[in-house]
Amino acid sequence: MPKEYSRSQRVVEQIRRELAELIRLEVKDPRVGFITLTDVEITPDYAHAKVFFTSMTGEADVPEILKGLRRAGGFLRRELGRRIRIHTIPELHFHYDRSVEEGSRLSRLIDEVVREDEARSQDGDKGKDGGDGTDGSRAADDDGKAGG
Repeated sequence: MPKEYSRSQRVVEQIRRELAELIRLEVKDPRVGFITLTDVEITPDYAHAKVFFTSMTGEADVPEILKGLRRAGGFLRRELGRRIRIHTIPELHFHYDRSVEEGSRLSRLIDEVVREDEARSQDGDKGKDGGDGTDGSRAADDDGKAGG
């Protein structure tokens, strides 16, 4: 059975899709070129929408991107009104989404710890060798008991 979505969830997804297309095809400001819309949150009365984005150019360009998005905000809102049939077209508020960069940072940290752990376990395996050619464990007698 397909999952049911509320009307507001459908509106949010439609706004995100339409804004992404508008930014990609219609906005001519070069500051806004390399962004990805990650999420949209909308108030229950549809008066305001937080639009979250990430940048392929990194966090250094975010202030300029925000200027470009704010400058294009009126155009984007007007075009949304032409494309989406809802009573109130929300005022758009753009926010940089750090979650993608934070996720990437955490992934790098995990990879680093795994590499260190593997290196430590390999060094530990070498240290278990008793120097007599055995692995340091006691050999079992024929009846399965450890010998002494």
